[in-house]
Amino acid sequence: MLNELKQRVYEANMLLPKYGLVTFTWGNVSGIDREKGLMVIKPSGVEYDKLSPEDMVVVDLDGNRVEGELNPSSDTKTHIELYKAFSNIGGIVHTHSPYAVGFAQAGEDIPCMGTTQCDYFYGNIPCIRHLTKEEIEEDYEKNTGLVIVKTFNEKNINPDYVPACICKSHGPFSWGKTPFEAVHNAVVMEEVAKMDIFAKIVNPKAENAPDHYLEKHFYKKNTAQMLTTGRSDRNGEYMGNEAVCSEKAWLYKNKGRHPLV
Repeated sequence: MLNELKQRVYEANMLLPKYGLVTFTWGNVSGIDREKGLMVIKPSGVEYDKLSPEDMVVVDLDGNRVEGELNPSSDTKTHIELYKAFSNIGGIVHTHSPYAVGFAQAGEDIPCMGTTQCDYFYGNIPCIRHLTKEEIEEDYEKNTGLVIVKTFNEKNINPDYVPACICKSHGPFSWGKTPFEAVHNAVVMEEVAKMDIFAKIVNPKAENAPDHYLEKHFYKKNTAQMLTTGRSDRNGEYMGNEAVCSEKAWLYKNKGRHPLV
């Protein structure tokens, strides 16, 4: 069942240690088949060098295991809530990568200070609030996803254009059209978090990049996506063709397999 998706999710999971995003088993990647209403995710607690495509676990969107001998990741319910709410995503990544976690433990957004982040994220990467004691006791993983979704809705953040967040005292989640794109966004998030920390060490008063830098870089990089979705601002409202739709941007946003592999 879903052998092709299992293979893609396995390959995407194996990119996490390759790019230094995980220690031990602290991370997972999932992918979804929306037509079948099924998700494939890394099993819980299995070391990466012992993983195989056959180990990937298939669950439905109620969290029931459909196929696989191992238990799905403990973060399964969080992934499910994000898939339910963010209809354009096809892959999700969760890690405990240290620079992004640094911002999460500080309770601060990852600020959009330079053009690298402007290319991939339309503004700051938000830090999601602590869950309440009651939310944790009720259903920690599910409520983590629900609070992420609620935060994006309340702050009017378009998850297609800010495809990541960090959860306070926890760690980062990222997503994309495919599992490989979700990994790519996780790698970029970790790198820009590192850059921001270095910038603040050099100059504690360093500020975000100006809005016109953000507009220029994000539109240049993502015009193809904006044209195909009919949206081009951070809140999902159409603003017209603000940049030339380059062949590179078109291919990047519409390939089935990500250039990382």
